[in-house]
Amino acid sequence: MDSGTLGGWVYIMTDRYRGTLYVGVTSDIAARVVQHRDGNGSDFCKRYGLDRLVWAERLDTIDEAITFEKRLKRWRSQWKFELIEKTNPEWKDLFETLV
Repeated sequence: MDSGTLGGWVYIMTDRYRGTLYVGVTSDIAARVVQHRDGNGSDFCKRYGLDRLVWAERLDTIDEAITFEKRLKRWRSQWKFELIEKTNPEWKDLFETLV
């Protein structure tokens, strides 16, 4: 199976309500959030203490997820805040909803 046909996730991590944001992509969202929480996910998340998953969207292929992640990274912070607040207005940690 071509790796481009596997599903993927685009997600946003933060430290608090309207705090610093990290946009990432992964094929295994639960494992990736655990990596971030353990300090092994990314240097950026580790440096800024970003351990709260506040938004995630599953796409049909990892290639689609990568394309969307690249586009989302270019968005203004305000647009990302609005995206998060459409489905998670209280900025709750969504990790428990994944398990």
